[in-house]
Amino acid sequence: MVRLLWLLLLFPAALALGALYQWAGALKDRRRFLGLGTMFDIGDGRRLYMSQRGSGGPSVIFESGIAATSQNWAQMQEAVSNFAHTVAYDRGGLGWSSPNTTERTPSNIVAELRLLLQQAGVAPPYVLVGHSFGGLIVRHFAAAFPDEVAGVVLVDPMRPEDWPPLKEAQRPMVERGIRLAGLGVPVARFGLARLATTSLFCRSGKASRLFSRAAGSGGLHVLDRVTCEVSKMPRWVWPIVAAHWSSPKFYRGLAAHLHAVPATVREMADAKPVIGIPLCVLTAGTAEPLSPDAVRSIGPEAEQVIAENCGHWVHLDDHALVLQTTREMVEQIRSNSAVAVETADELSSMR
Repeated sequence: MVRLLWLLLLFPAALALGALYQWAGALKDRRRFLGLGTMFDIGDGRRLYMSQRGSGGPSVIFESGIAATSQNWAQMQEAVSNFAHTVAYDRGGLGWSSPNTTERTPSNIVAELRLLLQQAGVAPPYVLVGHSFGGLIVRHFAAAFPDEVAGVVLVDPMRPEDWPPLKEAQRPMVERGIRLAGLGVPVARFGLARLATTSLFCRSGKASRLFSRAAGSGGLHVLDRVTCEVSKMPRWVWPIVAAHWSSPKFYRGLAAHLHAVPATVREMADAKPVIGIPLCVLTAGTAEPLSPDAVRSIGPEAEQVIAENCGHWVHLDDHALVLQTTREMVEQIRSNSAVAVETADELSSMR
């Protein structure tokens, strides 16, 4: 009876301490990292985080995978900024940006991205570089606003035909992800996610492994995959990723993106092809190559390059390939622009 009474007293105290730990940690995170970029108001109480580096057009805009943030592009943005102006940002509901207020479909996200670029004074034309789910976003952007886009690089883009409602076999996995994300919200609110992610990225990793074992073999599998991919990012990024994954907002944002998968698939099933714009598809070497018809459905001028020895995160597995592809596209656009200017000058002088 006495033990039960102690448990009844200690449990709410532990929750209060966990909540305080999370609040203090979140405040420290924002003070440490938020100043690395800029927050822009895009209306209706929505604020998006953007990091800009480098100079010289066309601007290269990076779009991340379904649960990733601008930090996923940190190394690539640093490299590309040596020869062009670059933008990486956090979508609504992820990273430092405000919670999402619209369904996480490509059309809604493109509308927000265009508002962000306008508010930040980043003028077109753009080279759009999108990974996985981000590939669908940049495809939609280029097809809907071709006058604003000079080139597109798709880094192992998400294939709508592989996901529900076109492929119902994947629906249980999506629904399982939504449930796990829902469980992550209270875990983060009371500081346990912060304890696990800080342990994983910044300390010994013992606490994160303990939580993963509690989730079963699936939890250990996820931990190993996450550790493998994040370890390929610059080490200075790890504490920022830990800060993002410590927040309840991250798990709500992840759930929102997963909830929108069927709507995204329906939207992209009828997507217009990207016409008149250079487009390169980098397909992971571990995946089945896209058929010629599938490549042409993305864009009649699209070119597929197989990223040998790469998994889904091609830009982390073969940094040089994505960098070279982006550089070549930027240089091609600049060359075409210079020729167009020279031609215009010659025509003007003949009048």
